Amino acid sequence: MAGETVLVVEDEEDIRELVRYTLTSAGYRVSEAASGEEALRRARANPPDLLLLDLLLPGLHGLDVCRLLRADESAREVPIVMLTARGEDSDIVAGLEAGADDYITKPFSTKVLTARVKAVLRRSGEQVLPEGEAIAHGSLSIDPRRFEVTVGGAPCELTATEFRILHYLARHPGWVFTRTQIVEAVRGEDYPVTDRSVDVHIVGLRRKLGRAAERIETVRGVGYRYRE
Repeated sequence: MAGETVLVVEDEEDIRELVRYTLTSAGYRVSEAASGEEALRRARANPPDLLLLDLLLPGLHGLDVCRLLRADESAREVPIVMLTARGEDSDIVAGLEAGADDYITKPFSTKVLTARVKAVLRRSGEQVLPEGEAIAHGSLSIDPRRFEVTVGGAPCELTATEFRILHYLARHPGWVFTRTQIVEAVRGEDYPVTDRSVDVHIVGLRRKLGRAAERIETVRGVGYRYRE
């Protein structure tokens, strides 16, 4: 049994009851909130292991709850999964850019809900690889100290921006990042990376990686992730 605590923030009682039953059956401890304001109070007073957050809440919107928690020192590390009836690409991207770790659209499968919660909790428990540590998955090797990438032992010549994008994704295997998040992570004073240019860099990166290009997956309408 899992044992982690999940704070479910949902104003519709029938959905809240379904989620509570599903998660308690999977071994999680569940606490509940029916508004954004109540969610903030509970999360700040006793941070849960995960927050399952509806967007369309009475009073404070779910996106605002997410942003406020990410700016709060006591609760900023709590993983947040958004549960929403709004499944447009723009809504999903807005949620991820507000700080959510994942999203589930309504209506949802209880099996998918449990699997997503389990996956996010697992990722949050994993230590992100240190900046200077070499990464090796299959034929692909990334050495940030030497600024070097090899595929099957053969050197792969990347631009500085391509290297930074690859290294950033590889340090967070399985995590989905929007284009904006990638830009914020890799750009510097000398690297004029924009949302629109991320796709261009990814195309170039995949071409140069050859058989290892499959490591970089496109998450349609959202962004990219690195497959370990």
